[in-house]
Amino acid sequence: MKVTSIFVAGALTLALTAPAMAARDYISIVGSSTVYPFATVVAEQFGKTSGSKTPKIESTGSGGGFKLFCSGVGVNFPDITNSSRAIKASEMKTCADNGVTEIVEVKIGYDGIVLANSKTVEALKLTRQDIFLALAKEVPDPANPEKLIANPYKTWKDVNSALADTKIEVLGPPPTSGTRDAFVELAMETGADTFPVIEGMKKTDKEGYKRVSQTVREDGAYIEAGENDNLIVQKLQANPTAVGIFGFSFLDQNADVLHGSIIEGEEPNFEGIAKGAYPVSRPLFFYVKKAHVDVIPGIKGYLAEFTSEKAWGEEGYLADKGMIPMPKEERQLFSKNVASLKVMDMK
Repeated sequence: MKVTSIFVAGALTLALTAPAMAARDYISIVGSSTVYPFATVVAEQFGKTSGSKTPKIESTGSGGGFKLFCSGVGVNFPDITNSSRAIKASEMKTCADNGVTEIVEVKIGYDGIVLANSKTVEALKLTRQDIFLALAKEVPDPANPEKLIANPYKTWKDVNSALADTKIEVLGPPPTSGTRDAFVELAMETGADTFPVIEGMKKTDKEGYKRVSQTVREDGAYIEAGENDNLIVQKLQANPTAVGIFGFSFLDQNADVLHGSIIEGEEPNFEGIAKGAYPVSRPLFFYVKKAHVDVIPGIKGYLAEFTSEKAWGEEGYLADKGMIPMPKEERQLFSKNVASLKVMDMK
């Protein structure tokens, strides 16, 4: 059988046969549900203007995307994975162990994580301490702040007397989601640090601190709603007192029916996220296998489209979809890295 191309990545050598190559004449992309709508509009634009096939994109969550992406090199594995957080050291090791040793990291912009509810009820005004108390599995005992207990709070008013007397019911992403990872880090951990008994554990019990500050309650107050943010939006309309957690772009797209909670005095809006005032915001990324670039048709063109000013610039079509553009200097840096296919340091 004729061999048309070979990927070599570390110890892994994968021969691609002619039938296999024919089966993959399109770009395969997996990963973050937050990045999914941005990648989709770029893919559609690329498909219309390039003459290449429109890339196939699956919304698997950031963690699920890295699992697929890092499984190996070749046509049976994705070319690109989207992520709403940076790749973890453990994921880089998995990639390297499976021969994925040359990865190009592309930061594409910023997004805020919102807690949103139906416009038929008032928006919540929260602090990150309120968020931690509402959603953590363990919290300081109100009667003895030096002791941790199972979360006793049933309503938002229980958490903070200034809040509504409505049941805590939060629809949010699963553990495989980058939005979940970022939410835990930016909202819950920061909220946990406002309590001396938990903050002090950073020095005395790092594993205990991680458990307390990052573990979401499992008694029904937090409901894992999968990777489909549109489904969360639908459920919020059906249940006006429920709150949903997702990226700002989904709030922006559904601003006619939903509004975001005000967090520490800052509304989740384009301007607040862009200038860093909104406290729960994070960068967005995608990752590319360099070994695939010259083998799978269209990857270079897709990268050029995504990193063009007409796409990710301040007046670009991704900003119209709710993505917060990077400053010009950052855009220029990552555009240069993409053009040269600069790979990450895997150490």
